[in-house]
Amino acid sequence: MRFTREAEYALRALAYLASVPSGQVRPANQVADACGLPGPFLSKTLRKLARSGLLRSARGRSRGYGLARSPGEISVREVLEAVEGADAFRRCVFWDAGCSEDRPCVLHPAWAPIRAGLLANLERMTLEDVRAAWWARDPPRGGVELAARKAQRTKGGGP
Repeated sequence: MRFTREAEYALRALAYLASVPSGQVRPANQVADACGLPGPFLSKTLRKLARSGLLRSARGRSRGYGLARSPGEISVREVLEAVEGADAFRRCVFWDAGCSEDRPCVLHPAWAPIRAGLLANLERMTLEDVRAAWWARDPPRGGVELAARKAQRTKGGGP
């Protein structure tokens, strides 16, 4: 099983947004800058996450994205399924096509218990866990506070 780059970007962006004070939003370009991600691609991913209910989006003067729930309530499984599709964990890890619950491949019985354990772990792992692990080794550029101050300055809010 291999996830796309979009799944990685989604987790990085959500980990960043998990550190934003509750109720606040950040513009997509600020999230991209802080995480070192390409802005246009990340914007599409953020819209997908908002459509799935993991993010809330704000329009108008203070436009941007914020978590729809607390980071401890959003599982990694939810994020991966929002980006990769609801069938992400039903696909065969051995072959691209031809294997399903109805028509299992010869290795399907070996994968089924592993998949169940993986799903349980991804359901338990939350955005808060991801944020803590990711930032311990690769914090966002300038941190949340610097990014927030830069956003305030661009709105004319002072230093």
